[in-house]
Amino acid sequence: FMSKLIFLGTASAIPAKNQQNTHFILQSNGRTVLVDCVGNPVVRLQEAGIDPLAITDLILTHFHPDHVSGVPLLLMDLWLLGRKNSLKVYGLHEVIDRMMKMLDLYDWQTWKGFYPVNFIRIPPEPQVLINESDLEISVLPVCHMIPGIGIRFDLPDGGFCYSSDTAPCDAVVTLAQGMDFLIHEATGKGSGHSSPEEAGRIAEQTGVKKLYLIHYPPEAIEADWLNQAQAVFSGEVILAKDLMVVEFS
Repeated sequence: FMSKLIFLGTASAIPAKNQQNTHFILQSNGRTVLVDCVGNPVVRLQEAGIDPLAITDLILTHFHPDHVSGVPLLLMDLWLLGRKNSLKVYGLHEVIDRMMKMLDLYDWQTWKGFYPVNFIRIPPEPQVLINESDLEISVLPVCHMIPGIGIRFDLPDGGFCYSSDTAPCDAVVTLAQGMDFLIHEATGKGSGHSSPEEAGRIAEQTGVKKLYLIHYPPEAIEADWLNQAQAVFSGEVILAKDLMVVEFS
């Protein structure tokens, strides 16, 4: 089974008609891992050709609405679709606590025949979430305005790192060592975020071959974003687009 990454959304906090908020799917060796969950999740998964019931793991990077607002709807829809398998949901302690409060507002504990949801709290330190022979996922806290994590994916056929929302951060450089590519946010200048140039500088420090810019404003001009990053990064720069697929061979 070839590993596959699908960008479900690539926009920063305010999405647009043709660009949803940033979240993505990794399919690898029988696991389907969703990173963050926004919008109308089941519809987006269908548009990407993914069976919503196939999701095995959900990783929440931080508790901002443009990253977690779709979780209650996803959980309810999977229940209504007849899910029986348990779902693992990973997040920092406060992310899981807040998510459970959010779900409690919907009285989710009273939903009859609900499948098991296994909430896994991540301590604010380097942590391995999944450690299998064919898939390792590890996380490190990054430098956002609220607690958040960056994620490293080691696959049988390569690997990549996702910065999540962060200002330029040494943790991302650490996480991305030896990876094929880095997915780095490029919101623009601002507290807790990175510009395309700053993303390029981080990518250059990591030694990756490719940089995907993500979490950028829908009104961003593609050439501008690419040029800013290319000015400081010697590898290839790609502006991530909704429903773009990256295959690992």
